Amino acid sequence: MIEKQHKIRKEEKAVLVGLIQKEQTPDQVREYLDELAFLAETAGATTIERFTQRLPHPDSRTFVGKGKLEEIKQYMKALDIELIIFDDELSPSQLRNIERELECKVLDRTILILDIFASRARTFHAKTQVELAQLQYMLPRLTRMWTHLERQKGGIGLRGPGESQIETDRRIIQQRIALMKERLREIDKQMTVQRSNRGQLVRVALVGYTNVGKSTIMNLLSKSDVFAENKLFCNP
Repeated sequence: MIEKQHKIRKEEKAVLVGLIQKEQTPDQVREYLDELAFLAETAGATTIERFTQRLPHPDSRTFVGKGKLEEIKQYMKALDIELIIFDDELSPSQLRNIERELECKVLDRTILILDIFASRARTFHAKTQVELAQLQYMLPRLTRMWTHLERQKGGIGLRGPGESQIETDRRIIQQRIALMKERLREIDKQMTVQRSNRGQLVRVALVGYTNVGKSTIMNLLSKSDVFAENKLFCNP
């Protein structure tokens, strides 16, 4: 059975990490981390501290330098913090290495946003889209997300039939991805028919970045009851 490992529990404490790369200023990175903290709050986590480091590009192994990672590790251990969130998308190897070094839950901006989407999705269409995105994110990261499998070294009930558990999980996810894509194709067909039956109705679109007030404006203009809250990505 495939388990989703990244749901943030309420009241989790977190530290945030960002890099000041070339052509970036500390103020720009501070703004990025402000938004990341807002995302973490939306997901149910409280930001305790932020760490930044100036590097020309991310370390290929651990994103930040070895010394900075050790500093973060000591801080998290002292305050018993078990969640770290990086402002950039981490590669599968970076995620695996950081998790091994810090022995805690490691998230990046992408999986954090997908977690929020998953908690906010209401329609079948939205839930299907979010699950597909999560599965596609998970597939190359199985070696770190299914850490419980690494401890299975064989023994009674775990011998044969020759396919490792990680390969089984990968195959299951690939099958699930194919199913989600087929469901989305069917939904698109249904929506196309529905649109064709609306005749000459006037269509209006509200476009803007998250948390700028699109849902609030829609509720005021159309007397609708779309969910609106002062949090990021409330209506995926």
